[in-house]
Amino acid sequence: MVQFIEYPPCSTCQKAKKWLTEHEVSFTSRHIKEQNPSAQELAAWQKKSGLPLKRFFNTSGILYRQLNLKDKLASMSEEEQLALLATDGMLVKRPLVIGDTFVLVGFREKEWRSLLS
Repeated sequence: MVQFIEYPPCSTCQKAKKWLTEHEVSFTSRHIKEQNPSAQELAAWQKKSGLPLKRFFNTSGILYRQLNLKDKLASMSEEEQLALLATDGMLVKRPLVIGDTFVLVGFREKEWRSLLS
C-alpha cells in the first residue's frame, strides 16, 4: 500500500487518483492542505526520491508566485526551503505517492506505470 498525498480539488490529483484506482493500486489518501507535510517528512521523502528539493515546490501555484520564490529559492539553504514547504501544503507539488522504496512527485503516467503496475 502506498500513501497518496493530494489536494482533492486539483484536476491532476483527481486524474492520478483515478489512475491508481483503475490500476488497482492500494493507497491511503491524505489531504495536503488539511495535513501539511512536516519538514522532517519532506526531508525524508526528498532523500528517498533522489530528486532535487526544488522538484517538491509547486512552481505553478499562486502562493509560489505571490512569495516570488523563483528568485528567492537559490539563496535559501535546504533547511530554510524545507521549513518554508512545511508552512503550507499549497507550496508542495502534488500529487505525491510515497512507497516503501520510492517517492513520486507529480503525475507522470509513464513513471507511475513503471513503479506501480
